[in-house]
Amino acid sequence: MRSNSLATPADARPPAPARGPVARARTAAAILIGRAVGVATQVRRAGSGTAFPGLVASKVSPTLLAETLRSFPDGLVVVTGSSGKSTTTKMLASVLEAHGKNVFSNSSTANITQGIMSAVLNEVDFAGRMSADIAVLEIDEGHASKLAPQLEARTVVLTNVMIDQIDRFSDPHHLTRMLGNIGHRATTHVVTNADDAYLEELAPSFGVDVLRFGVSEAVMETAPHGLGNLRTSPSRLRSGTIVESSEGLSASIAHDGELVHVELPARGVHYAIDAAAAIAAASSVLGSAFDLELAASVISGIPPVFGRGETVTIKGKRIEFVLVQNPSSFQLNVDQIDGPQEQVLVAMGSDVRDPSYLWPVDTSALGTVTIVSGSGAEELALQLIYRGVSIGRIEKDLGRALDEFLALPDPTTGVKTIIFSADSMRRTRAHWGLR
Repeated sequence: MRSNSLATPADARPPAPARGPVARARTAAAILIGRAVGVATQVRRAGSGTAFPGLVASKVSPTLLAETLRSFPDGLVVVTGSSGKSTTTKMLASVLEAHGKNVFSNSSTANITQGIMSAVLNEVDFAGRMSADIAVLEIDEGHASKLAPQLEARTVVLTNVMIDQIDRFSDPHHLTRMLGNIGHRATTHVVTNADDAYLEELAPSFGVDVLRFGVSEAVMETAPHGLGNLRTSPSRLRSGTIVESSEGLSASIAHDGELVHVELPARGVHYAIDAAAAIAAASSVLGSAFDLELAASVISGIPPVFGRGETVTIKGKRIEFVLVQNPSSFQLNVDQIDGPQEQVLVAMGSDVRDPSYLWPVDTSALGTVTIVSGSGAEELALQLIYRGVSIGRIEKDLGRALDEFLALPDPTTGVKTIIFSADSMRRTRAHWGLR
């Protein structure tokens, strides 16, 4: 994401990080080799390899990423947590750009260390300098914790703590400690979800100003299944940035007592919460220069991030993508589907190593699923059947399932809908050549 409206003059920027001749040579070599690997990967298979070039470059120069992320004149903003990272990051970066900031962000949603390094490779010069004013980065929770000792973030945004990826994080308390590691690197503000009791318990330890976002009691009470498996904090948010109402693609958000209306990139209160997080974070960065009406206008024009309520056209067929990454996002997204759809493909990939956490999700509103696919197809189909969902057929080969689904005649009502986990989302995009 780039904006040149108020770019800082090159001679006003800080010099490149101090490095000796050997370090400078290693930096240049890492960038050159990483870019070459990126080109080769794209030639081999279009749309793939967003992380591999960064992995190679990091091997050549292990300190390049940390040094680069400490070099932005207006600092670094980190967005992390179980879910909502990509949309919040996109909203926040766009709002800052609208306020005249030149923003560097990992817009490809490659949020692990090597993916962020790959994004840096696209922008950095051979001396290790970036032209942007500020970095706004979505970082995977585990990688953020490991990177924390090397980072100095002016603002850290913590979205939530969800019971997911049990194979990685073992339990929510372990994940909370990991988020605390990066939260403690904030030098100015931590922006945190007031409705998450894990984060509320963590907040007093940060030692910097804590800004909170959340939903009103009315929104909490009217969500069909609450807010998924979010462990709700017993104290309600009275000030800060609050989602006062949310219905479909529309929401009203109060920030420090001022109410604005926003249009969301996809249906659901979870997207309204992302917008509230972005508004709170933008306010923390911009201070008195923050314009709430401008922020609301920018957020209202943001398209969906990859797979998150995104609608694509493949060979003349319109298809809606619905990404689910944990029980909460699965439940919230199912709740927001506009009635039973005539044609639905659901795919669970290899990223869901322990599918048991999906069993509490009430998928009955789907009614009928045309095809269940992916490496976890049998487990997912069993969950759907127990919820009373009618299954057309199981096809574990995702490529074959996608071709068959696309070949079906257009539905007489609704739109072709694909619900997938992250791994299946990436495979779907690659299969159809989507970037």
